[in-house]
Amino acid sequence: MKPQPEFTSVASPCINVCKMDGETGWCQGCWRTLAEIAAWSGTDDAEKRRILAAVEERRADQDPATRAA
Repeated sequence: MKPQPEFTSVASPCINVCKMDGETGWCQGCWRTLAEIAAWSGTDDAEKRRILAAVEERRADQDPATRAA
């Protein structure tokens, strides 16, 4: 039997709170930009991980209490 390919897709950070912040340009739910949201389904996992890293940095910049210790 032929081995099945591994599918390791990075999950979207969307939490269905889709409201853009006019000041930052980030979604108030997932912290992504419109460009990142629009590109998400067509990007590879490496790019998705880069976006998620940027999201975590944005969250930490807005609320230092969310920084990982």
